[in-house]
Amino acid sequence: MRILLLGASGLIGGAVLARLAAQGHEIIGIARRRGAALERVRWEGLDLARATEAERWLGLLDGVDAVVNCAGVLAGDDARAVHADAVAALAEACERAGVRRFVHVSAIGADRESVSRFSETKKAGDDALAARELDWVILRPAVVVGRPAYGGSALMRGLAALPVLPVLPDAGPLQIVQLDDLVDTIVYFVEPTSPARLALDVAGPERLALDDVIEAYRRWLRFGPARRVRVPRWLAAFMYRLGDIVGLLGWRTPIRSTARRELMRGAVGDPTRWTETTGIVPQSLAQALAAEPASVQERWFARMYFVKPVVFAVFAAFWIGTGLISLGPGWDVGIEYMQRGGVGAVAAPGIIAGALADIVIGIGIAIRRTARIALWAALAISVFYLVAGTIILPELWADPIGPMMKIWPILALNLVALAIVDDR
Repeated sequence: MRILLLGASGLIGGAVLARLAAQGHEIIGIARRRGAALERVRWEGLDLARATEAERWLGLLDGVDAVVNCAGVLAGDDARAVHADAVAALAEACERAGVRRFVHVSAIGADRESVSRFSETKKAGDDALAARELDWVILRPAVVVGRPAYGGSALMRGLAALPVLPVLPDAGPLQIVQLDDLVDTIVYFVEPTSPARLALDVAGPERLALDDVIEAYRRWLRFGPARRVRVPRWLAAFMYRLGDIVGLLGWRTPIRSTARRELMRGAVGDPTRWTETTGIVPQSLAQALAAEPASVQERWFARMYFVKPVVFAVFAAFWIGTGLISLGPGWDVGIEYMQRGGVGAVAAPGIIAGALADIVIGIGIAIRRTARIALWAALAISVFYLVAGTIILPELWADPIGPMMKIWPILALNLVALAIVDDR
């Protein structure tokens, strides 16, 4: 079969792509950025927020037997376009192109009360698809976890690595569903002979409190027992609001106001109809974790989860701060250094240029889209400062404050940031 797969580079979409390709299907993978080259996979770079007209999809549906939509965004202005408008346009295009089978991954609870823009727009996409004369299947998974970690599943591992076990206020119950079980379900419904025109909750077999889920991951990661600490509501609210601000810079953090509202509602449903229809018996969280012991890489990732934002925040603040200091209270000291080095007339322009470069680099590191380029620029300018300082004022190597020696840990932190800048 030839299958059009939306969100092919995400947590769910990536797993579906690997499974379908391994089964011999031809995949047209849709993502903002193309993934790795794989046999039987043709990538098409497409921003779903700009694919809200049926004509945009018709050329991609030539010879397609089925469509699978695994795309989604937690928050942002693109939510309605991605979850509803693009789905409606694609469903219309499928009708016009004669593509019948459409498997759509929504979210549990979207058919009930809409507590956020996320669930509201998910429901709008579900309704738009259900109104079409297609062999549609709407799957509404609860919180999806698996060996790969991204979004909420990564957050749970990060929380599990903290020295205390946080208990977040007002968190509703969760029915954790395993990624493999969801992928099995999608693969089942891709087949043209499978049932159609139905919507199913895809939920785990047990209701768990969020702190119980975190504790299960802590045991799996072999971090030992930890004291439970209840997080005050004001602190939780501050962290979610901070996540909103970080999101404006392009960083994909699951700690946002939208996540808070969804978490308060919980993620629960009735898996009975899903199991009866597909024959898939969902794994419990304990069963899934016991089947695959945590590796040292998993432990590293969990410990680095909250270290990463600290690294980028400190590094961005460092570069911006050094630039501002050079233009402000450090101006006279900088001029003195330059004159001692014999550069004379270019002292002031050199300090201004270096300070502005530092500020631009710091801002670039703070913004997700430019972070990698800015980190390479930071690495280059650090080496330049090291070489130029050695040539102009070699005695700085003997300075007890160590201005030249301190460049080395800056270079090391720069390399760490480059190594962990990718979200997935």
